[in-house]
Amino acid sequence: MEDSILIQAIERYLEGTMLPAEKAYFEELRKNTPEIDQMVVEHNMFLHQMDSYSDQRNVKHVLHDIHTKLLERGDINEGGELSTKGRVIQLYNKYKKVTAIAATVGGVIALVISGLTLYLSPASNNQIQELKREVESVKRNQQYQGAKLKEVDSKLPKNAILTGGGSGFLIDAKGYIITNAHVLKGSSFANVINNNHDEFKAKIIYRDEVRDLAILKIDDEDYTALKTLPYGFRKSDLDLGEEVFTLGYPRNDITYNKGDLSAKTGFNGDSTRWQLEMNANPGNSGGPVLDKNGEVIGVLSTREKEAEGVAFAIKSKNIFKLIDEVKDTDTSVQKIRIVSHSSMKGAERSSQIKQMENCVFLVQAFNKK
Repeated sequence: MEDSILIQAIERYLEGTMLPAEKAYFEELRKNTPEIDQMVVEHNMFLHQMDSYSDQRNVKHVLHDIHTKLLERGDINEGGELSTKGRVIQLYNKYKKVTAIAATVGGVIALVISGLTLYLSPASNNQIQELKREVESVKRNQQYQGAKLKEVDSKLPKNAILTGGGSGFLIDAKGYIITNAHVLKGSSFANVINNNHDEFKAKIIYRDEVRDLAILKIDDEDYTALKTLPYGFRKSDLDLGEEVFTLGYPRNDITYNKGDLSAKTGFNGDSTRWQLEMNANPGNSGGPVLDKNGEVIGVLSTREKEAEGVAFAIKSKNIFKLIDEVKDTDTSVQKIRIVSHSSMKGAERSSQIKQMENCVFLVQAFNKK
């Protein structure tokens, strides 16, 4: 497959615009071809960086103005000749591999500016840690669950291979769950376990690796759908210092934690995320973050490695965007109804937790041998 065609396919795959049959073929190709899988990962990272750059347009305009002034003063020229003062072409050469990949999303000037921004940025993705549970941790939990379930047979097929785990929570009382896409990385199906240690089979309805969100649907005759959710989903902005809390499964039992909103953007100015002053651990990925009124403001996803108590949550408005986009291609998702009203407003925190405990699940991801 030619590189240009492959890149176009990767972009449509990450955007979720592939037809089901085409997507299934591409995922099989990705599974069996490590080079293509690596290209998908790298291109996904690149698109995240481009999204971040779009929120720094003022900086880009300044850099563009500087570039224009350098041209006018004769420090550089369009033909590639470089004066002793100019560095634009040097930077372009240094990052020509990145700019070659990026050629599908912008012009030469935009790419040079992006290269400059990347060059001047001191941070890297290595400073962020995803909060999924690794395989060994989930295996220990399975042994624990076996004791809790009192020798009831697991609902997993015998050829299931564990790939990881995390948390998830209901976005619709009928059994639709939101979690992080990275929790389900390398998996084809999942099971979910509630606070009462009840195990349910779940289907992976949709994964959006760019937003790092995924939708599961409990598909189990033993599951009794709730009449309604006690919490709503908040679209409005938050104020710095607002108290927030989360429930999730960094341990084998549901765990509560609280903190404050410390910034309205995520790592490196990411406008799709909140920054929280909160301790978070592997297993918290996919858990809900709520304000004091019991309104979901985001999905906990990552933490900063080098800073104690700095975590990041994907803003809840991205859940609305994801659902709207998926509804156009998947009729089953059209049944999802996300509510904004919370019945927990004004309740004591302990009461809020009791009302939502069985809406938050331990997610275990699997693949088949």
